[in-house]
This record gives sequence, C-alpha cells and structure tokens, in this order.
Amino acid sequence: MTTTDQPRKRMPRAERERQMMAVAEEIFSERGYLATSVDEIAERCGVSKPMIYEYFGSKEGLLVACIRAAREELAQATTAAVVGATTPEEALRRGVGAFFAFADSHRRAWSLMLSGDTAAAGPVAAAEIEAGRQEQAAIDVALFRAFVPDAPQTMLEAAAQVVVGACERLSLWYVAQDEVGAEEAADYLMTSLWHGLRGLIERAHPAE
Repeated sequence: MTTTDQPRKRMPRAERERQMMAVAEEIFSERGYLATSVDEIAERCGVSKPMIYEYFGSKEGLLVACIRAAREELAQATTAAVVGATTPEEALRRGVGAFFAFADSHRRAWSLMLSGDTAAAGPVAAAEIEAGRQEQAAIDVALFRAFVPDAPQTMLEAAAQVVVGACERLSLWYVAQDEVGAEEAADYLMTSLWHGLRGLIERAHPAE
C-alpha cells in the first residue's frame, strides 16, 4: 500500500469541535450572527452541515459554545490576575487590567459576547451572555469579601455590578482605540471608580 493509499486519520471530536468553534467565531464576528449561515461554517471547516448540527444542535448552540468558551477563559484570566494582591486597590487594578487585556487579545470573542446582534440570536445565547456578566460580578464580590469580610453582602454585590458595567462599556470604547493599551484603559477605570469604591470599603471596614 502506498502513502497515498493510507486511510485519512479522523480528527478527534474535541479537536473538531475547537475547529468548528474557531471558524464560527470568525464568521460570526465578520458578518454578525443573523447573516451567518451554517452552510458557510461547514464549508470553511470542510465538514458536512449535518455534522455541525450533530455536534452543537443548532446555529444558536454553536454560538453559545463559542460564548461559553470565551467567558470561561475570561474568568480564568481575571481570577489568576489578582492572586497575590495585597490591597483591594491592587487587586482591582490587576483584575480590570486582565479584563481589558482579554478584550484586546480576543476581539472576535469579545464582539460575540457584547454584540446586540448576538444577544438577539435567542434566549439561550442571551442567557449565556448574561451568565458571563454575573460570573464576573461573583468574582468581584469574592475579591472584595477577601479584603472587607464584614461588609454587607448587598454593598459588595452593588459595587461588583458597577465594576462589571463600567468595564464592559469602557471595553467597547477601548478596543476601537489603537493608541490605548490595556494598562491605560485600567488606569482610566481606576481613576473613575476607585475613589467611590474606596469610600465604600472604608465605611464597611474603617481603619482602627
């Protein structure tokens, strides 16, 4: 049997899923969710349309898989960034810096998570996007709790929602500014937010 007669090795399922998601993420970001067809995704992947449905169930299911992978990576990045911080200000700065760095280096994934077109894809996709926001808020609550353990839960949750909302809105502006880096974006956010957050922290845990 010659080399050309050898049967072609089948790609492992996990690897094939990653390939499909990478291609889908690229096309979704190029065209928007609604204008993207499963046929085009399948063609670029070199697979059949039924295989896309076998793996993800639907076009929305494929979109949800892309969003979920992105938000899991973002959660890992922001959580890892604050390890070793010794003050709440340092921890917050590290966390928001990681947030903006992720938005910058994963622009296609970021556009999927924040696109209005994506949010209109269906209830499951919209829920996945909101789950990403709440995941980041939970990370912030845990971070604040580590430094102000006696603070009321409602205060920490409110502060976390403010941080998540500010990060998201500023990131939409930031990724369109070629001359602004992640560190500078973090500085802008800290300048705007830290004074108020510091007041909340000091009120909850006054210095002795």
